[in-house]
Amino acid sequence: MGNWKELFSWAYSGVNFSLAGNGGPECAALIPGSQKIAETVFVVALNSLLLWISYPRMTFQNALPLSTGHGGDVGRRILLLIMCLTFGIELGFKFASRQMIWVLNPCHLVTMVQIFLLAAPPSYFAMALFRLHIHWLGGATIALVFPVLNTRLLPFEVQVYFLQHIMMLIIPLFLTQLGGAYTLEPMSDFAWSIASSALLFIYHFLPLQFVAVLLQVNLNSMLCPAISDPFYGRWFRVCAIAHQTLYVLLHGKLYTYLAHCVARHTTCRSVRVNGFSRNG
Repeated sequence: MGNWKELFSWAYSGVNFSLAGNGGPECAALIPGSQKIAETVFVVALNSLLLWISYPRMTFQNALPLSTGHGGDVGRRILLLIMCLTFGIELGFKFASRQMIWVLNPCHLVTMVQIFLLAAPPSYFAMALFRLHIHWLGGATIALVFPVLNTRLLPFEVQVYFLQHIMMLIIPLFLTQLGGAYTLEPMSDFAWSIASSALLFIYHFLPLQFVAVLLQVNLNSMLCPAISDPFYGRWFRVCAIAHQTLYVLLHGKLYTYLAHCVARHTTCRSVRVNGFSRNG
């Protein structure tokens, strides 16, 4: 085990456990092992069931063309360039500080998903991934409203933090107005949001928790609560299961509504412009 940890020390040896909320033995011991197992079994079983129920209902209601045309190519390339540069700098900070382990946090994974969506051609896989990731954007909003900056000590590290999370919320709105493969489900369709929430919880309580426990690094507060958590204590994860389920569903639907408004506004504006051109 020691040799294995030394092999991957470049990814987590820079984590400062003296900073509250970063991890360490005291943080890892807050929740007894038996409680961790019980919570994990409950969360994984429940969300696996929800995923099994929602999967057959995750349909593409409208036979829309997948292609978005070439109207948004320039915008996609500009956003792809900005996001790649931003994320590349963020990875550079992680390598320089020997804290690459934080890349496993959901916001970084969502950033990778968005880079793929900006770069990949339209497809049903891209449409499914686009719809699912909309309900993973709640973390970006929390990061902007309640930023955790006490571990960001390098020059421009704070600025890159805010730029990355702002871009995460802008990119889906841009893609939505392109239509095609980037069309969201109707507001009355909860299959995608439930499946997305289920996948998010399963990711947290299986791979993310496993790595967090193994290395005693508090990945996305899987070992101990953040210093600002109002539910501080050994039962903070039980409280989080309740309030984060509601938050993910509510934030996802509010963002979906906003995206629908942006798409409708863009469509109406396009119709007016095209009609004016033909009449002129």
